[in-house]
Amino acid sequence: MEREEALETVQKYLKNKNLVKHSLAVEACMKALASRLNQDVEKWGLAGMLHDLDYEITEKSPELHTTETVKILEELGIDADIIHAVKAHAAHVTCESEMDWAIFSVDPLTGLIIAATLMHPSKKLREVDVGFVQRRYKEKSFARGAKREDIEQSKNIGLELDEFISICLEAMQGIDKDLGL
Repeated sequence: MEREEALETVQKYLKNKNLVKHSLAVEACMKALASRLNQDVEKWGLAGMLHDLDYEITEKSPELHTTETVKILEELGIDADIIHAVKAHAAHVTCESEMDWAIFSVDPLTGLIIAATLMHPSKKLREVDVGFVQRRYKEKSFARGAKREDIEQSKNIGLELDEFISICLEAMQGIDKDLGL
């Protein structure tokens, strides 16, 4: 699947613009991590882009999250390792590959970075630095939905937390216009 087709698929299933932006943020981070780890950048980007296709469908039943996405992706002929990563991001299967661990850790980090940006005096992603995100990260009451223990699983892809945050922040800053920040 090409990126444009993936974006069209996301826009077909996700009507909430913020969920589309979240998918773009996860895609950007996954691509940056794949590049850093010498992995398949396009494949990792697809996993990031497509990971939440059924979010609106399963919103009221979070235990079902990814079940519909998996059906959609299988119908589209998406690679099994991408489908596994999609399931892994929601902890429905055990993380096995670097791609699994990456998306598991990236998903909550993108939310934390967005929340930190909205708290920044400028509200501009390009003006947020790693130190600002780290300070918000340490505030346990800040962005509680961004599970710190999940973000810290970046260690399973050989990245310390500071480097992981830096890679993802830079990736998101690269698409700040698409994110509206």
